[in-house]
Amino acid sequence: MDAALYLLAAALIVGGMAGAVLPVLPGIPMLFGGIWLAAAVDGYQHVGWGWLIAIGIVGAVGVALDFISASLGAKKIGATPRALWGAGVGTTVGMFFGIPGLIIGPFAGAVVGELCSGKSILRSAHVGVSTWVGMLVGMLAKVAISFLMLGMAGVALLFA
Repeated sequence: MDAALYLLAAALIVGGMAGAVLPVLPGIPMLFGGIWLAAAVDGYQHVGWGWLIAIGIVGAVGVALDFISASLGAKKIGATPRALWGAGVGTTVGMFFGIPGLIIGPFAGAVVGELCSGKSILRSAHVGVSTWVGMLVGMLAKVAISFLMLGMAGVALLFA
């Protein structure tokens, strides 16, 4: 039974690492779930509660960054509050439409929000592109955080 659970933990970890790049998979939660399952099967002898809490906090920061990165990109260039809300709503709605929704949603939400604030179409498009840049930076941060989580688990396995 332990072998099957370790195999499931490994599958969750590999899927989580893939999800760090693919927006259709919840990468960080899958990665954390795999680490936690492996720790539980091991009886928390190597990766204890302290390590799991630390890895979980790092993961929570990663998930939060993933959700707000598009809005941060728009905010960086001085987008209106409506554009920021639009980018957030677009990201949330876009999640339900797979990869195309995650690409188009934040852009469209920021553009619509900026247009509703009375800005020009050119300015609105600029804000929309900035949301994409924010999403790209967020994805890179999510990849880095995923590797950090995996590294923390590795350190705990080696030195605990």
